Amino acid sequence: RALMAGRRAARRTALFLLYQWDLTGQPLASLYEGEAEGFALELAEAVAARAEALDARITASAEGWTADRLGTLERNILRVGIYELEEETVPPEVAINEAVVLAKRYASDEAGKLVNGILGRVAREQAA
Repeated sequence: RALMAGRRAARRTALFLLYQWDLTGQPLASLYEGEAEGFALELAEAVAARAEALDARITASAEGWTADRLGTLERNILRVGIYELEEETVPPEVAINEAVVLAKRYASDEAGKLVNGILGRVAREQAA
């Protein structure tokens, strides 16, 4: 339980680091304020390193949308979610649920539905 709460907070930190990185084009390391938690930094760096491949996966799974047409927040929530699905660091339902919660909290219910649909498709492809 504590591990899940810790990961949830770290995922949120990673999302904000990625959002800033994506928006500003600054090197990720230059955006750390103080001591960011280790898992958050690892997650942000891993996602940033694979951003292009993750965006290609978003575009392939988003019917009629491309990753670059999504808002910065939604795009980075999806990048984190797809990364977690591909790496199998958490069960698929956790990766999807956490991403939807972030989308609803920081964007909108519509963003939550979009994220849920795309990540559900990615999870199904992976299970097949």
